[in-house]
Amino acid sequence: MTEIRRLTSGINQSGVRAYNERLILTMLQRNGPMAGRDLAVQSGLSPQTVSVILRKLEADHLVLRGAPQRGKVGKPSVPVTLNPDGLFSFGLKIGRRSANLALMDFTGAVRAEYRLVYPYPMPDKVFAFLRDGFEAALRDLPAQLRTRVCGIGIAAPFELWNWHDLVGAPAQDFEAWKAVDFRALVRDFTDLPVHVVNDATAACRAELIYGSGKHYRDYAYVYLGAFIGGGVVLNHLVLEGQFGNAGALGSLPITGPDGRTVQLIDVASVHTLEARAGAAGHDSTMLWDMPQNWDSLEDHVAPWIDQTGAALAQACLAACAVIDFEAVLIDGAIPLSIRARLVERIRAELPRLDARGLILPRVEEGRIGFNARAIGAACGPIIAGFLLDEFAGIFASDRAG
Repeated sequence: MTEIRRLTSGINQSGVRAYNERLILTMLQRNGPMAGRDLAVQSGLSPQTVSVILRKLEADHLVLRGAPQRGKVGKPSVPVTLNPDGLFSFGLKIGRRSANLALMDFTGAVRAEYRLVYPYPMPDKVFAFLRDGFEAALRDLPAQLRTRVCGIGIAAPFELWNWHDLVGAPAQDFEAWKAVDFRALVRDFTDLPVHVVNDATAACRAELIYGSGKHYRDYAYVYLGAFIGGGVVLNHLVLEGQFGNAGALGSLPITGPDGRTVQLIDVASVHTLEARAGAAGHDSTMLWDMPQNWDSLEDHVAPWIDQTGAALAQACLAACAVIDFEAVLIDGAIPLSIRARLVERIRAELPRLDARGLILPRVEEGRIGFNARAIGAACGPIIAGFLLDEFAGIFASDRAG
């Protein structure tokens, strides 16, 4: 372990990149391969400045130059792209039913993945899982790439210790989470920087960077896990809020199936499906098996989609009454076919609601799926040291009008 600890102090020790370097890296990350002259035009930097930056980034192994593209007047265009091996980051998702650890490269590809399933999470098991997965992933990573790891992101529910009644955990056991210092526990096995974020916010960031989110400027994001959560994106920026809990859509009050006012989380979470299936004698743990297939539970899935879709339609209107969102994106730890059916149910329900004074948003599927929270967590260290978190004007579609 001593050797791995020494090796993992690599790229983060050089400090964060200068603003213009981060700007160029972010443009490449958002828009894909671009020629130097296009980067200059769209960034507002001079061609000479961009050329110097690209040479430095190439020397640091953060970008790669492609083959010259001929066929136009003038010099051949040479596309530049991010080097997948230029950076790596770990992302840990602490969920109510499972933990996921992903090692992600600079382009968002998951190079290694580990999963732990449990009745409910406890700190000792979760952080032992993180340490074991961290060591295993580094052992499998070529030695010359280990110094390219820049940090660990941890995505966890807001005030996890308050969820004991919903996950069936003894309250006294779950109180242990109150005293957990995530960064101190990670320092036991590595000196890499640690970034902690709300789990639904992490999923929202993954959708913005790698999914459908880049096509919309302002949108609400919904993630269905064991319990439902959400995020808010304004002007291509994920809002975390003063306490890191912005977009807590699960707490929205709505009218439940029996006419009483309840929170969205009470009627629109996978937990409610799990409870229904378990009460009917099914092994509800299969909801978390991979690959996901809920066909055997269709008798319970269909009414759950109806209930969840109706509740989410109310939540969409409530969110749009506060911020004029152009879209609401729906994703989750659910099968792709279920996600598609749920979106169709929300679309069908929205026109039936009283939307006076509001413009109905588009309702679309997210694209990241089950691993969105771990991927979003892994984004944290990369953004902190190498990218910009303010995306306005960086998307080519914005500049094209």
